[in-house]
Amino acid sequence: QVQLVESGGGLVQAGGSLRLSCAASGSFLSINRMGWYRQAPGKQRDLVASITSDGSTNYADSVKGRFTISRDNAKNTVYLQMNSLKPEDTAVYYCNAYIRVYVLRTSDYWGQGTQVTVSS
Repeated sequence: QVQLVESGGGLVQAGGSLRLSCAASGSFLSINRMGWYRQAPGKQRDLVASITSDGSTNYADSVKGRFTISRDNAKNTVYLQMNSLKPEDTAVYYCNAYIRVYVLRTSDYWGQGTQVTVSS
C-alpha cells in the first residue's frame, strides 16, 4: 500500500514563507513525476509545480519566481518552498506522485491535503 503524507501547511501573513513536504511510503519500485496541486474553495484543482525523477521542473505561471519545487530521491520526498506568499495562494495543497508499483503497473497517488492560508 502506497501512502503520501504531507506536512508543513499553516497560516502565514502575506509576504511570508512556508515549506511543504510530502513523503511517499510503502512498497513500490520507483517514483516518476512528483508534484503539488492546489484547490481553493469553489475552484478546480490546479497544478502548482511538478518535478521529474531527473529533476526537470514545471511551474504554474502564477507561482514562477516565488515557489521552488525539489525532491530527495533517497527519502522519496518532494518539497515545495513557497516565498512571497499572497492571499490568492490560499488553498488546500495536495501532493501527487506517479509511482511504478510493479514492473507493468504505474499509478497516480494523492496525499490527504494540507491547508495553506495567507492573510492580508
